[in-house]
Amino acid sequence: MNIPENLKYTKDHEWVKVDGTEAVIGITEYAQGELGDIVFVDIASDLAEISKGDPFGTIEAVKTVSDLFAPCNGKVLEINSKLEDSPELINNDPYGEGWIIKIELTSSDDLNDLLDSISYQTQITA
Repeated sequence: MNIPENLKYTKDHEWVKVDGTEAVIGITEYAQGELGDIVFVDIASDLAEISKGDPFGTIEAVKTVSDLFAPCNGKVLEINSKLEDSPELINNDPYGEGWIIKIELTSSDDLNDLLDSISYQTQITA
């Protein structure tokens, strides 16, 4: 199972890659594996901000639909438009081309509650 060390993780299986005040958010390899074949990602095209802990969209797989929860507060910079036509990018490359949303962090303090790779691995193998 790939759990990159340079990312932060939520207990809800989202990952966050931080570069200065910008954060890229997606779901983990573990989460996409549990969901199965992803067929649709629904994020409002007019989404302007996300709030930590609140749902910001849904991800639909063949068997289920799951909410996407914001790991931190921020202003939406970009939604991955490639997912509209190719939601399977999340299955094929969850930490790369399968990213979901980019934000400008409101506060880096939000990251303090996230898990590092070792803590996340412990959570999913417990």
